[in-house]
Amino acid sequence: MASIPVSVTDNLDQPHEGGSNGQFIRVIVADTQAIFRAGLRKIFALEDDIRVVGQAETLAQTLAAAKKFSADILIFEAAITPNPLESISDLLRQAPQMKLVVVTHEPNEELTLELFRRGAHGIVSREVEPETLVECLRKVSQGEPWLDRQGVGWVLSAFRNQSSRPTGSRPKVQLTPKESLIVSCVTQGMKNKEIALRVGTTEQVVKNYLRKVYDKLGVADRLELALYCLNHRVVESEKKASEDASNGHANGAASPDAQTLAATASPNKLS
Repeated sequence: MASIPVSVTDNLDQPHEGGSNGQFIRVIVADTQAIFRAGLRKIFALEDDIRVVGQAETLAQTLAAAKKFSADILIFEAAITPNPLESISDLLRQAPQMKLVVVTHEPNEELTLELFRRGAHGIVSREVEPETLVECLRKVSQGEPWLDRQGVGWVLSAFRNQSSRPTGSRPKVQLTPKESLIVSCVTQGMKNKEIALRVGTTEQVVKNYLRKVYDKLGVADRLELALYCLNHRVVESEKKASEDASNGHANGAASPDAQTLAATASPNKLS
């Protein structure tokens, strides 16, 4: 009989130098294989900024762990349930503040696209290298999406195909000049610090503007924002406003193409 999820650390309040804002990245590991869970715990024990706070080996335990523990990220094995897509939706409804990194056993284009649409924040293969997984968790904890290059290619292809189909009128979205400028910077793959310097403000203000833009466009993160702009040509339609807001320094900003979108989505360009 499988045990209920249990806390595996008891020193979460100890100060340390790593992590976002001086905090640990608190992780729940949900996987059917005990050896995989134990392996991840050993890997994360070597990192100063990551702590496993709970574990689970069934879907029921995962739901209980997500409710019981205050975690930043859930590492979720897709094969833990016959219907991972519905489970992802249930988990996000139950713990909307928690980010999900889904582990798949083999590359699967359809599953990757659907997991991403359902709200997964990161998707990794079962064979992911330890250092890559650690980097993934750090990026996801900062609010960035994570896909490998193959996954990025699948997402780009899906949205290109979608944008080539006949559609109705483009959704009416009114961005302010500064919002348009910030969106343009995001689609060029710029980081928040670079955007702040470009706009003449702080990183926190940039984050606040991005949250407003996400709400307006109905997207969840930077990658979805870039994909939305590619599909609906939002930045292109707002180009003049962006140039006015930047006092002429935004000349040349246009709708994101495949190259700039790939830069936004690439795991090496997500921060």
